[in-house]
Amino acid sequence: MNLYIDNHKFHYEMENLCRAFLFTEEVAVLHEYTALSAPYVLTSVHDEVRVELYTDTFRKALSAPLSDDDELTMGQLLYRLLSQAYDRELPWGILTGVRPIKLFSRLCDRNGEEQARRYFRDTLYVSGEKIALAQQVRKNQQVILSRSDRRSFSLYVSIPFCPTRCNYCSFVSQTVEKAKKLIGKYLPLLLSEIRYTAELVRELGLRCESVYIGGGTPTTLSAEELDLLLNEIETDFDLSDCAEFTVEAGRPDTVTREKLLTLKKHPVTRISINPQTFNDSVLERIGRRHTAQQTIDAFRLARELGFDNINMDLIAGLTSDTPESFAHTLDIVQNLDPESVTVHTLAVKRSARLNSSDAVKEQEYTARMLADAAKRLTEGGWEPYYLYRQSKMLSNLENTGWAKPGCFSPYNVYIMEETHSILACGAGAVSKLRDVDSDYIERIFNFKYPYEYISRFDEMIQRKARVRSFYGEYNKS
Repeated sequence: MNLYIDNHKFHYEMENLCRAFLFTEEVAVLHEYTALSAPYVLTSVHDEVRVELYTDTFRKALSAPLSDDDELTMGQLLYRLLSQAYDRELPWGILTGVRPIKLFSRLCDRNGEEQARRYFRDTLYVSGEKIALAQQVRKNQQVILSRSDRRSFSLYVSIPFCPTRCNYCSFVSQTVEKAKKLIGKYLPLLLSEIRYTAELVRELGLRCESVYIGGGTPTTLSAEELDLLLNEIETDFDLSDCAEFTVEAGRPDTVTREKLLTLKKHPVTRISINPQTFNDSVLERIGRRHTAQQTIDAFRLARELGFDNINMDLIAGLTSDTPESFAHTLDIVQNLDPESVTVHTLAVKRSARLNSSDAVKEQEYTARMLADAAKRLTEGGWEPYYLYRQSKMLSNLENTGWAKPGCFSPYNVYIMEETHSILACGAGAVSKLRDVDSDYIERIFNFKYPYEYISRFDEMIQRKARVRSFYGEYNKS
């Protein structure tokens, strides 16, 4: 599909909306052209906002008067045409952003919940099901968000190593078999960055609300290396106000009694043991070299050692998974009864392996999986408390964190709703500095890859000095 852009700057949102409908097709964005080549979408802003859709089976144009928000108007026109042409609705309507709950909350605060619901339904074309989900997530976040103030921050630590690379993964991580030699160089520098970050925190009088060690797979580190890392954090930061300390154990093939006992020695309050699926054939297809039974064994070991807040990640839409096999995964999750379950929707690159009928089936399957998960988790006492979306998600759906009351992860809420600053350490980590008065957010990017992080460490630390000057300009009172 060719997407022609005529006299406007809304190409990003229009492209994302086209991609949400045209999952199996490439979308070429064209700003300069002499002739229109079908199939195409022509979007223009002159004396009116106009969108024209031309395919082999559908030819129609819609227009509307210029307004204060021509981008919104164009999105509505494009959505209506694509919905007619392809005979489907998107659950999140014209919303293509990552944080729909943040938008919904802002509208609620400004105009009240009923007006926010109406705006989502009538203006953004969001389904009633997703509006109800947004309401419930917002309600469950309120207590957590109320704890945060202008001196609050959360700490994120990146361990960008994994035993193997899963074939769906988009995170920047190195497999241990290829990068084991880097861990010995990486860890001392990471500890140094943590110390420097703690110095800034003390100097600025900031208060740590949550700690999250992610990756990658942090338990790729040995028990001794984990002990060094956790000692550093515990020694350097005042954790007296810290409501959460999460370590992603992640891959069950990295979980050992020794490592769990090491975590237990420190103020770790929450861990993740992530099956993604409890179907061995699916695990094999996605490149995870462990079995469903290993996940069950790792979970039971953690329970035996006293871990009372465990998260499990699931992914809907994995290769060869079906609604029936996903239901089997949910059966096991309900039986194990973790405190929280995060249900992700697979985000994939457009692939030649999918033809149109395959894509329609996969999207239908994924939507059924998420609906089944929502129904069964609700019945089991879990509640949705955070939500985010990614580009190229199957069925234009979402990732949702579910938890038992009292077990919500503050860090997940803070990072998704951008409530306060996140100070991040390690390769691929991004610090997000937030001014609470204006909602202005500034990012400090660490180098993505471990070898860059190691070779250019001093340069990166110099960048991080911006934290000090940022707080000199913002969040003063």
